Amino acid sequence: MCSNIRSGQLSDWITNLSCRDSVSKVLGGPNPQLAVTIEDICNQKSWKCIIPQLWPRTKFIECIFTGQMAQHIPLLEFYGNDLPLVSRNYMSSEAFFGVNLNPLCKPQDVSYTFMPNMSYFEFIPVGEGDDTIVDLVNVKLGRYYELIVTNYAGLHRYRVGDVLQVTGFYNSAPQFKFIRRQNVVLSVYLEATTEEDLLNAMTNAAQLLKSSDIMLKDFTCYPHISTVPGHYVLYWELKGNINDDINELIETNVLMECCSVVEESLDALYRKFRSKDESIGALEIRVVQQGTFDSLMEYFIAQGASLGQYKTPRCIKSSKALEVLENRVMARFFSDKLPHVDTTLC
Repeated sequence: MCSNIRSGQLSDWITNLSCRDSVSKVLGGPNPQLAVTIEDICNQKSWKCIIPQLWPRTKFIECIFTGQMAQHIPLLEFYGNDLPLVSRNYMSSEAFFGVNLNPLCKPQDVSYTFMPNMSYFEFIPVGEGDDTIVDLVNVKLGRYYELIVTNYAGLHRYRVGDVLQVTGFYNSAPQFKFIRRQNVVLSVYLEATTEEDLLNAMTNAAQLLKSSDIMLKDFTCYPHISTVPGHYVLYWELKGNINDDINELIETNVLMECCSVVEESLDALYRKFRSKDESIGALEIRVVQQGTFDSLMEYFIAQGASLGQYKTPRCIKSSKALEVLENRVMARFFSDKLPHVDTTLC
């Protein structure tokens, strides 16, 4: 890129004509000073605060950071320094749901005000033993609901699969916070680990990594049940805050402690089956090479996934996708401690 900016000419290997035409208009003529500036910034030992260095007039970073995307917040904060993270809308391919009326709030405080004119919204109460469908006007503050949508295209009472919490009202319009996906992500015995459980555990483990100047770049998991007892396997791609040589960053004690932190963060039933009943084996973390999750994305896109809507699957079910990960495993770590058990479950 810098050589193209320096010369004002695109590289010969860029052969797509529409791409060449579009980029040539932006490129303009030769700009060696800009090329040197970009090279100097990118050649720094650390890329901390690199976004405002490359784009000094940046005011905020607009992105999606609800649900499983929340794991990328530390990475965005690392690259963006103090730039606000803004999530404006809540939407899916089925419908537009709501807007964030306080876009400069902290990521953990984001709520979306639903737009009743966009689709017809209904809700199923979660965790109350009552499947009675509730209209938008009848939701209660603090309650949890699964979202159902009927849109103008003819989709009728589609269960989106998102679990939301009512956090307030703007005039009479309810405001919702995204909590998690409804489906269970992991289970190897009788436990049921949700996406929310998993993300909470990853957040706690990421704090431990942070103390060693390491970031969790991306992760996924799968239930290893080919041995007895079955156990959880987590695939982690790591990145150094300063040093990008991941071989130098891998510390056995830190990664083993991360295994224990993850297990302690999971629910009481998991901990009981793991510690008291020994029906679940020790949790395992497999560290993969840099770029592994890019390769995983390329695999799923080749299988027909949409590039614009792709999200890293939090549980791998495809054997071919599992091969992509397994072929890039660098190191394996197991939890060496039993998590605590609630006395009420003993």
